[in-house]
Amino acid sequence: MLRLENISKSFVQRGVVLDNLNLDVNEGDSVAITGPSGSGKTTLLNIIGSLDRPDSGDILFMGKSILGLTPDESAFYRNRNIGFIFQDHLLLPHLTVKENIMLPLFANKITTNEYTDKEKHANLLMEKTGITSLVDKYPFQISGGEAQRVTLVRALVNKPSVLLADEPTGSLDAKNADRLGTLLVELNKEFRITLIVATHSAEMAVKMKLHLKLQDGKLTS
Repeated sequence: MLRLENISKSFVQRGVVLDNLNLDVNEGDSVAITGPSGSGKTTLLNIIGSLDRPDSGDILFMGKSILGLTPDESAFYRNRNIGFIFQDHLLLPHLTVKENIMLPLFANKITTNEYTDKEKHANLLMEKTGITSLVDKYPFQISGGEAQRVTLVRALVNKPSVLLADEPTGSLDAKNADRLGTLLVELNKEFRITLIVATHSAEMAVKMKLHLKLQDGKLTS
């Protein structure tokens, strides 16, 4: 489903971060990527999600390179195929929980039928993540753990093929971190979403089907 071929990336101040890195991910896989701070985990996820470009190499999604896409095509690729979760929930404070969740649907033109279908999907996800009662609340009215579950539903509302999670439990206590990790695995299995998680958490990493370590610009098992 997803292939990274000889991906390299460097920065002026940090030097080489990714060094001829290769990665193959099958549909429905769950992958944990661990490594020390500054090892390039976030950079790698940003490149997979088309938020950043490598200096060299290629990225194939369903057998087609995404590096030749125009900016508009890249935005469409991200919106329709990639879901993102970050350490900070990044919910808009002036929107309710439901409005935050539905926001990604308006990044591209959407038909009434598509909206209805994805609203049903959002309602199902909210039920599964236990946040149905929060729909009319604002971000300042909910806890950090609840906010991350809202972020998870928002990331999945467009039915993406791939979910990229960058330190999703980094700001959570142990109980909420374990709950979010379990939810990620359950949704990965039920909806066949390909899951790639960058994490410092050993507890999160062991929940994934595959655990890879990023060090010196390379991935090793």
